[in-house]
Amino acid sequence: MEEQLLGIDLIVVPHLVAHDAAEVDLIRRRSPMQVLPANGASEAFDLGTFSDRENLAQALVLRLLTPRGSLASLGHTAYGSRLHELIGRRKTKALRNLCRAYVLEVVAQEPRVEDSAVSLVFEPDAETSSSFVFTLEVQPCSGGESLGLSLEVGL
Repeated sequence: MEEQLLGIDLIVVPHLVAHDAAEVDLIRRRSPMQVLPANGASEAFDLGTFSDRENLAQALVLRLLTPRGSLASLGHTAYGSRLHELIGRRKTKALRNLCRAYVLEVVAQEPRVEDSAVSLVFEPDAETSSSFVFTLEVQPCSGGESLGLSLEVGL
């Protein structure tokens, strides 16, 4: 039942690595199909998928990494976050609070989680002079255990 509520999607963030944009790519997976490929290749490949909690975690990472408004031409004007607005700014306490506000704004946008985060904790020891590192914990609307993910935001 939870799978139905949390959905199924293509894997675009392998291993949910969010700190390096080079990791964001579609991964070919061995396909269970018995059909031989038309191009003469010896093996058939298909795109991998995530479901359940992994799908929800990926959806949150993608929403956080996508600049708000960048999908407007596809009809998704409100999708994404404003974290990209932090790039190039000096790291201050006020900027950390702005980062917190932008992350919580994204949590409120995701329909499969409760409107407020269970926790949002910054990890100053893991940060650099030009990044924020935080762990976000949310509660899926479908119930069950809360879901946590960590992300580094470069400034």
